[in-house]
Amino acid sequence: MSPPRYRPSLYPPGSFDWPTLLPLIGRAQRAIAGSEGVLHGVPNPHVLLSPLSVQEAVLSSRIEGTQSSLSEVLALGANGDGQRESEQTQTDAREVLNYRFALIAATSLMESLPLSQRVIRRAHEVLMQGTRGQAADPGDYRRIQNWIGPPGSTEETATLVTCPVPEIPDAMGAWERYLHEETPDALVQLGVAHVWFEAIHPFLDGNGRLGRLMVPLFLMAKGLLKSPNFYLSEYLERFREDYYRNLLAAQSRGDWAPWLRFFLTALEKQAVANTEKARRILALYAARKDWVAKTTRSQHAVRSLDFMFNQPVFRTSDLAAKSGVPRPTALRILRVLRDRGMLRELAPGRGRHPAILAFGELIEIAESPSSY
Repeated sequence: MSPPRYRPSLYPPGSFDWPTLLPLIGRAQRAIAGSEGVLHGVPNPHVLLSPLSVQEAVLSSRIEGTQSSLSEVLALGANGDGQRESEQTQTDAREVLNYRFALIAATSLMESLPLSQRVIRRAHEVLMQGTRGQAADPGDYRRIQNWIGPPGSTEETATLVTCPVPEIPDAMGAWERYLHEETPDALVQLGVAHVWFEAIHPFLDGNGRLGRLMVPLFLMAKGLLKSPNFYLSEYLERFREDYYRNLLAAQSRGDWAPWLRFFLTALEKQAVANTEKARRILALYAARKDWVAKTTRSQHAVRSLDFMFNQPVFRTSDLAAKSGVPRPTALRILRVLRDRGMLRELAPGRGRHPAILAFGELIEIAESPSSY
């Protein structure tokens, strides 16, 4: 029996079971609006929520088999020469860091462009730089057939044979036009767009991560978010088997109802979880802001704390170099915070390599599993 193949006639679907979907849509919309309301009150979300965006990259990459933890990725970001990590850890962590860089690049491009093929291709170019996917034509659509399936599968044993190469430009053009159509509901539209993109599989590598990266970009493009601070991959990684099973049902048979029920539930549950983590981070910031100021008795206390929220694993030399805190003051602040237990040493300094410190409380919040 031959595997299912990409069928353009499935996209976009002609009708939906709206009575079943409407309650799910309503709950997802309210949860996303609630999350956005909390984030709107964050004074600098790009700084304070930085660990959550890195954790999103960790979990999205983990769905594809990458094994890095948040701490390992942050450590590689701090220790840029990579000499303290194994080659495998460096490779995995680089892929995770690239996910975040790709989201930043796409967001920047969307300041002047709509969500489009150009944005997606730029995101892919950044995603593949310096990784195992470097040879996968970064930013360019594939020129050979690929398929979806377990490791070692062939085109004859694949789970799904993706869009034929000659049809990719037309398929992506139709997909892009659908992104900008006026539809009855944007969240259902996003669910369809995600399935469609994954079925086309336009690149040699990175399609899964790009499809998940598109979720916050689409929500931002539709005005549901002011910035792409929405982190769905934790739910998809937790329920990976359901994710792939429902995705394939829509791609291969046009069975949209199970997929949309799963996807809308994922949006709702993860929005609630994101809101709770954001609140915990805000509470930690408020508590540590006063504590650091009293403990260090420095006019640079808040600036130092902001740096640690944005980069919770760092070299001792980074605080002065990247935040503008005078070096003698920075070293004194770090010594006090390390002695008082707020910071812990991940790696001691040796030779020309400064010590690497971690803000453990913040990392613990970002890594803590959500309860759904």
